[in-house]
Amino acid sequence: MKFNPVRKPVRIAGFGLITATLLPLYVTRDAMVGGGPRKRAELRDRWTGRWARSLLRLFSVHPNIVGAIPPRAGGCLVVANHRSTIDIALMLSTFGGCVVSRADLSQWPIIGTAAKKVGTLFVERSSKQSGAQVIRRMAARLASGDVVSLFPEGTTFPDDEVRPFSRGGFVAAVRAGVPVLPVGIAYEQGSGAAFVDESFMEHLDRMSKAPPTKVTVCIGDLLPTDDGRAATLATRAHEAVSDLVKKARSLS
Repeated sequence: MKFNPVRKPVRIAGFGLITATLLPLYVTRDAMVGGGPRKRAELRDRWTGRWARSLLRLFSVHPNIVGAIPPRAGGCLVVANHRSTIDIALMLSTFGGCVVSRADLSQWPIIGTAAKKVGTLFVERSSKQSGAQVIRRMAARLASGDVVSLFPEGTTFPDDEVRPFSRGGFVAAVRAGVPVLPVGIAYEQGSGAAFVDESFMEHLDRMSKAPPTKVTVCIGDLLPTDDGRAATLATRAHEAVSDLVKKARSLS
């Protein structure tokens, strides 16, 4: 991957400016809006979608969305493979709702504060107590009609192999009685988008100098939770995401 040092100051400054500008505006509007949780969720989706699309443009990440986004008819758990920090922007710009993220993201410069304000669900992977708490909060969000995006591999990986899925998110979907939407993500070969074995600031530095990147996002069919078994649902979702990643790779 070729780096262009001229891009770096513009993108890093833009990242801070976009987040620091949109966040207080969103907080102000959220404090003023009436109409209950659903209306506030719609407001959040508009502002997080604006933020996410702005970041994708700033870092020259060009998504190709393949497949139809199901119409909103209640809550939905969106599950995808995880390769880059930019996956969060992809999920928010495409599906709205909120995301489940590793706990340390809440401490990252600028983005941590923004993530907390828009309702990100943070989980400490090494803590069973944290995991159980997040499952309860996810179930409540899903039951209220919200969309929650989850990367059930638990962390990022540099290749197309989809690692085993943790069952926690699927327990939440079963409890809430909502479907699961599988999604496969494939960045073009050599993009360097993968976030592996580096700090967030190192990743931001590297991505700020990167050339334009194409990413294919393949959307699958909704998986119902009728049988009430989270383990079965996790297996089905893993198979679906694996197939969608292969499809995305063939199109990238």
